[in-house]
Order: sequence, then structure tokens, then C-alpha cells
Amino acid sequence: MKTAVVYYSMSGNTQKTAEQIARRLQADLVPLNPVKAYPDKGIRKFFFGGKSAMMQETPALQPYAFDAARYDRVLLGSPVWAGNVAPPLRTFLKENRDALRGKRFAAFVCQGGSGAEKALNKIKEALDGAGLDAALTLNDPVPDPEKEKQIAAFCDALA
Repeated sequence: MKTAVVYYSMSGNTQKTAEQIARRLQADLVPLNPVKAYPDKGIRKFFFGGKSAMMQETPALQPYAFDAARYDRVLLGSPVWAGNVAPPLRTFLKENRDALRGKRFAAFVCQGGSGAEKALNKIKEALDGAGLDAALTLNDPVPDPEKEKQIAAFCDALA
């Protein structure tokens, strides 16, 4: 089964997780980057990111290499911002809504606080009710043996 791991990462946690998953599943990586980067330090980071997430904004993205026809399964990765997925992932889902129909999905989210369940539900809603073959929530996903086990179990569920 050909798989793409589509993700947005601001601080690098979601990126590291996406890379580990892609390596284990021999999947293609598709990073998403907004045209206008979010502030990544201090109070501005939380204010602008949280506002963008809560207002369900869909920022313009830099060009990315994704052809849905090449994939049977798409894994979606995002940090949790104010109980939502990060807006770049929302843009991807909106831009590819029709092309993603009939695909299999899984999702992973990284959070420093809470809101993962709500964010995963937002992903499901954006997929027009398509279920997730697996879901993974990582809290403060810095490298440690327990997080590695969670990632391995997520990948094993998809194998």
C-alpha cells in the first residue's frame, strides 16, 4: 500500500514524528509550509497561531508535491493549536477534498497541553466522515523510549 505522510510542523516535533513514521512505513513525506510563516516565539506565537486555529483560517501554502492518485493511504500530522489542527493542514484538506475521496487515512497529533481528541475529530470532519485506521496522540514528543513505543504501535496498526 503506497502511503504519504502529510504534515505541518512549527517547532519540529511533528516533523520528527512524521519522519519516524515515514521511515517505518517506507512512506513519502509531504511537508506543508504556509506562504507567510507564523511567529514562532513568545506570546505572538500563541496569539497568532491560536487565533488562526480558532478562526479556522486556511492560509496559502508554498507549493508542495502531492498527487493523490499515487497513494492508497494518507497519514495526516499536525500540532494541536487551541484544540484544533494547525491551519496549514486545514488548507491541505480543503485543497485536496475531492482527490482524497476513497483513500484510507490515519492521523497523528503532537501537543504540549490538551485538545488532541478535538483536533482528531476536526480531521475526521474534514474527511467527510471517513474513518481513521489509526490515531496517535503524543504529549511533548521529545525523544524517549515510551514515545518510540507509541510510534511503533501506531505504525504496526497500519502495517
